[in-house]
Amino acid sequence: MAWVHGRVQGVGFRYTTQHEATRLGLTGYARNLDDGSVEVLACGEAEQVEKLIAWLKAGGPRSAHVEKVLTEPHSPTEDYQDFRIRY
Repeated sequence: MAWVHGRVQGVGFRYTTQHEATRLGLTGYARNLDDGSVEVLACGEAEQVEKLIAWLKAGGPRSAHVEKVLTEPHSPTEDYQDFRIRY
């Protein structure tokens, strides 16, 4: 689980995160939170999850400005079939 802070809403962040997660073979979701951050839940091989987190920390899409990424281990209670954008 990751929370991405900065200019990450209204800049295509969830869509590009979905693309990157799918490219890495991950499932889960990305969704906007009321505080202006984006929550990302990524499930899959640990190495691939770490690659996604590194991509998030590197700033994600060019249109975004990531200030910080907070992460914590998470054991999902759902079985995600793909990576989706949640609203």
